Amino acid sequence: MTYKVKCKTLDDTKNLAQKFAKLIEDGCFVSLYGEIGAGKTAFVKLVADALNVKEKVTSPSFVILNEYHSGKLPVYHFDLYRLENEGVSTILDELREYSEGRQLTFVEWAEFSQDEIPFDHLKINVTYSDDESRIYEFEGVGAKSKEIEEGIKN
Repeated sequence: MTYKVKCKTLDDTKNLAQKFAKLIEDGCFVSLYGEIGAGKTAFVKLVADALNVKEKVTSPSFVILNEYHSGKLPVYHFDLYRLENEGVSTILDELREYSEGRQLTFVEWAEFSQDEIPFDHLKINVTYSDDESRIYEFEGVGAKSKEIEEGIKN
């Protein structure tokens, strides 16, 4: 089951990011899906801002991983685009490590993981709508992430 949120403005997206940030204070592993320019990195930036991250949040496209340690909890931001399907299998153990403990891990281009992320995580699919708004679709996989999905609904 998934839950969809339509954000018509940047303020709508900012409000969603702030609500999300309050729900993940104990950490969360997030698989982000969506085409180029859909707003995956923009959402990560807004969540990091809501968590008081002081560093400039940028896309990790060329470095695979960016780390931010100045906020309420550590934020790890992966981008699997350059690894594509074959390379992702080489880092699944590392991704599992980033799912444990009190931290927030975002993985952009999670479609390259071939749904091989076996642990509790929250899937967020970001798509464009015809009216230029963004649709954020949340799906919890595992008990903890399903609780976060429920929190987004309420």
